[in-house]
Amino acid sequence: MEIMANNLLRQYGLHQDEYEAKALEVLRSGWYILGKEVESFEREWAEFIGTEHCVGLASGLDALWIAFRLLGIGKGDEVIVSANAYIACVMGITINGATPVFVEPDEYNNIDADKIEEAITDRTRAILAVHLFGQSCDMTKIMDIAKRHNLKVVEDCAQSHGNHWGDKVVGSIGDIGCFSFYPTKGCGAFGDAGCITTNDPEIAQKARVFRNYGSDYHYHNVVVGANSRLDELQAGLLRVKLKYIKALNEERCNIAAKYDMGIDNPLFELPTVRPGADSSWHQYVIKTKHRDKLISYLKDKGIGTIIHYPIPPHLSDAYSYLGKKRGDYPITEQVADEVLSLPMYNGMTDQEQDYVIECLNEFEV
Repeated sequence: MEIMANNLLRQYGLHQDEYEAKALEVLRSGWYILGKEVESFEREWAEFIGTEHCVGLASGLDALWIAFRLLGIGKGDEVIVSANAYIACVMGITINGATPVFVEPDEYNNIDADKIEEAITDRTRAILAVHLFGQSCDMTKIMDIAKRHNLKVVEDCAQSHGNHWGDKVVGSIGDIGCFSFYPTKGCGAFGDAGCITTNDPEIAQKARVFRNYGSDYHYHNVVVGANSRLDELQAGLLRVKLKYIKALNEERCNIAAKYDMGIDNPLFELPTVRPGADSSWHQYVIKTKHRDKLISYLKDKGIGTIIHYPIPPHLSDAYSYLGKKRGDYPITEQVADEVLSLPMYNGMTDQEQDYVIECLNEFEV
């Protein structure tokens, strides 16, 4: 049996006729940039997340760097971020000339809120709360710290579409929520796409201007902006998928629950969900000290896996100029050496998952 780490065709097949009908509808409309599909998706996504505003953008990375740009964060400023976050999170900070200040993760693979305050300096301007793997950060502590220190909070919800902290959906808690709709995400597009969410009408209006060359109306440019527009085709396809996002998340929760119940090999540490939160299970990430051997073993069994992520940002060539070295963030480095994402996708069959669990339980060193 061959099992991919992620099989996007399965999810497409669940509602294939609707996707294809919407694609033809948009193509035949003759309007492809900033039209009714984008407007409708922005309204529907804001309602889903629980914010007043949503602004569609070209990608999740654009959402991040534009968010910090709109908050006025740049050279000389510092932004606190989890050391084990995906490198795009850090790029959202550094593209603006600001400096990332890394904080180790907690047992839920997100920023350890109890370690944030010791990282605050007189140059700290914001906290980037990255909800990794579909798990929520402790937003109560983060928002309390931000309020006491007069800091902005940006949520990176690229991997957390529709999961909650308490009774709030992530992306509605901080000053700005940033979303990627990369095809592998919970509500993935069929190409690159992203957005920001906010309850601040001024931020929303600035984002709409900034994404379109800094233009508030045709050929009237008020700032030096960017070309970062969610296109009509992706917006239309996202509208179709958004109708089913709760069911898609529920299916992933069921897959995660089956892994929880079925995997009993003591060589693996299974993921847990933070009290007070739920998970959209973007990834099901185990930890093992025998990862390389496990990857090879599963590959021989026809089972694909992915490492999210093998190189922490502080050890990447891209950020060598920060002067960090191995040993500076030992928890992050251990996580990078041990995490492994198991197959997790909508449309995964019981037979496929039973086979993965059986192989995992038979693994030996």
